[in-house]
Amino acid sequence: MLLDTASLYYRAYFGVPDSVKAPDGTPVNAVRGLLDFIGRLVQDHRPDDLVACMDADWRPRWRVDLIPSYKAHRVAVETATGPDVEDTPDTLAPQVPIIEAALDAFGIARVGVAGYEADDVIGTLTARATGPVDIVTGDRDLYQLVDDAKRRRVLYPLKGVGTLQVTDEAWLREKYGVDGSGYADLALLRGDPSDGLPGVPGIGEKTAAKLLDAYGSLAGIIAAIDDPKSKLTPTQRTRLDASRPYLSVAPKVVQVASDVPLPPFDPALPTAPAQPDLVEALAHRWGLGGAVSRLGSALRP
Repeated sequence: MLLDTASLYYRAYFGVPDSVKAPDGTPVNAVRGLLDFIGRLVQDHRPDDLVACMDADWRPRWRVDLIPSYKAHRVAVETATGPDVEDTPDTLAPQVPIIEAALDAFGIARVGVAGYEADDVIGTLTARATGPVDIVTGDRDLYQLVDDAKRRRVLYPLKGVGTLQVTDEAWLREKYGVDGSGYADLALLRGDPSDGLPGVPGIGEKTAAKLLDAYGSLAGIIAAIDDPKSKLTPTQRTRLDASRPYLSVAPKVVQVASDVPLPPFDPALPTAPAQPDLVEALAHRWGLGGAVSRLGSALRP
């Protein structure tokens, strides 16, 4: 089980009241919510391995160099030497180090790699996996990793993590008209305002799905631009032709990496806290006794 950790703690932050605070008044709603999410996931699914995948760089320079608008609207401060600072709610950012400390204290693997997003860590771990993989995320970009033959699916939270949309290839075909491998092409053609991806003007989701059905892939669509016998409408041909510079770089931006150099780590689901004294100290310091107790109970075999 691979967790898109930032996606989940954002959901926890907005789903748990900010009246949930530490004894000193510091909001800890995202921390408590995430720990409860993980406890529920472990209780319901009992994965053999569990990895909390992190955004070491939420807006990698190599993606921005290809498409400068990539996540540009979410930048709070640009930096010359390191990751840009994301526009994050004031009371969420201070909770992230507490989340990291709690994961480490419990012994839940936490993996992030400089220059890559959590999506890329997830893509690499998925590519390396020899057994089934469940990816827990509220980010539809990861639908591209769904693969029934390899038993890879996305669990998309609908209401917390107690109600999950199980995303497999049948669901993708029903919803979008593509399978997992076609989702990235669909996304880059239609664009994604939340990621600053412009897409091809005039090509929405339904048209993108029809084009992919007709021509098989983005490469097939691009070949059709130059084929006078293809059934592209004159408007589609003009718009796609004008978008060639974008279409030449967008796949690398949209597709998650599968070859990230990961550090050594132990993905095994812990059956007890790795550092029980630290867990107890964190629970006391931040008023997390209930969430810590619930997660500890869920981990016990």
